[in-house]
Amino acid sequence: MTRLSVNINKIATLRNARGGNLPDVTKAALDCERFGAQGITVHPRPDQRHIRYSDVLDIRPLVKTEFNIEGNPIPEFRDLVCKVKPDQVTLVPDAPDALTSNAGWNTVANREFLTEMCRVFKAEGIRVSIFVGPDPDMVRGAALCGADRVELYTAAYAEEFKNGPEKAVEPYLKAALAARECSLGLNAGHDLNLDNLAYFIRTIPWTDEVSIGHAIICDALYMGLERTIGAYLEEIRKK
Repeated sequence: MTRLSVNINKIATLRNARGGNLPDVTKAALDCERFGAQGITVHPRPDQRHIRYSDVLDIRPLVKTEFNIEGNPIPEFRDLVCKVKPDQVTLVPDAPDALTSNAGWNTVANREFLTEMCRVFKAEGIRVSIFVGPDPDMVRGAALCGADRVELYTAAYAEEFKNGPEKAVEPYLKAALAARECSLGLNAGHDLNLDNLAYFIRTIPWTDEVSIGHAIICDALYMGLERTIGAYLEEIRKK
């Protein structure tokens, strides 16, 4: 079954807006696990406007499910990941001032750099996933770089879903088939929610993991965190 990894960045954003330690990001991570999430995702950025490097160090020893760190592999990020040794690192090409992730890697143009990053992290026993758009060529490029998985950037799918699910998912199915042909694992994330998640998984049932943060935290404002995570798990189970 596709695993649900909860991105807890938005909880850290709320904490940072006021200062102090409310809400408690570490407790939130453990609660997500207790409520059924099969993984925790964090995306520390250089300006530490949400998850901080210190949060990553605090959370890592306590997480019992899969721990995924995503981000642009600048030197500070590389050092953190190699120190913490998460189960998975997801390489994302976001600029330091990016509001949120807004593009996947060009794995062809950046093949030398990404190959080196895969080598560095895999030498530490860390599974490497490369964030890409729904382009079979970029998926194949990730395989040539030595990645273990790709994460499909699903913003376009979410945007087009309301205009027609079949058309919206079509390029993602092609990219997912390319991943399977290359023996790459498959993750997906960005703007997946209770409206569009089940259709994506039903169409691409070999998706290993979805990483969802913003939508889960928004839904939790109305439903509560436990009920929300349960609802997302139920959507994933739909066939």
